[in-house]
Amino acid sequence: MRAQLMKFRIMQTNALRGLLYEFGEALPESYRAFTKAFPATLAGVAERLQAILIDSLREQWNRVQATDKEIAVLERRLATAFRNNGDCQKVADIPGVGLLTATATVASIGDARTFKSGREFAAWLGLVPRQTGTGGRVRQMGLSKRGDTYLRTLVMHGTRSVIIQGTRSAWIDGLLKRRPFNVAVAAVANKLARTIWAVLARTQGYQASPPAAA
Repeated sequence: MRAQLMKFRIMQTNALRGLLYEFGEALPESYRAFTKAFPATLAGVAERLQAILIDSLREQWNRVQATDKEIAVLERRLATAFRNNGDCQKVADIPGVGLLTATATVASIGDARTFKSGREFAAWLGLVPRQTGTGGRVRQMGLSKRGDTYLRTLVMHGTRSVIIQGTRSAWIDGLLKRRPFNVAVAAVANKLARTIWAVLARTQGYQASPPAAA
């Protein structure tokens, strides 16, 4: 539900941004900057555009704000669900997993033991490579992208955050040296999915691997 509301809000703000651009007003792309700039921009164009258009812009802006309030309500509910669920908190200890990924994972899969292994869970998320081949020769292609699109997207975003902003392991550094960035992201996302499954399927919580010896 939150993902749909976010998409709807993006569509609404893009419509406002595109329309005002036709009248020479360039608004920021980020939502936070957009919300700060829009009221002053609207007040400025109100002096030179027709009242019927200004009224329509205000109505659209009101819809954006209403959607924003709905998102805030959902986020508060997710935060409450997170605090009251031990599995969500266990998963959130994993680097790259935040509130959204933790709550979405627990809500989507229920009992992690329905999957026989972490690989099966990663395959369900669409985080394993597709394979094709003839004559006994197997060729690996891109990710299958099957399964839960929303959850897979969250895992991929978390993976990029770990690679770009987090404390990387020697394994990730070596992977980035050998493979293109997007290929490395897919490999790390696969490992993250397996780690999530392991934490949920077993009683022991997440334990970070010790750093490699220098």
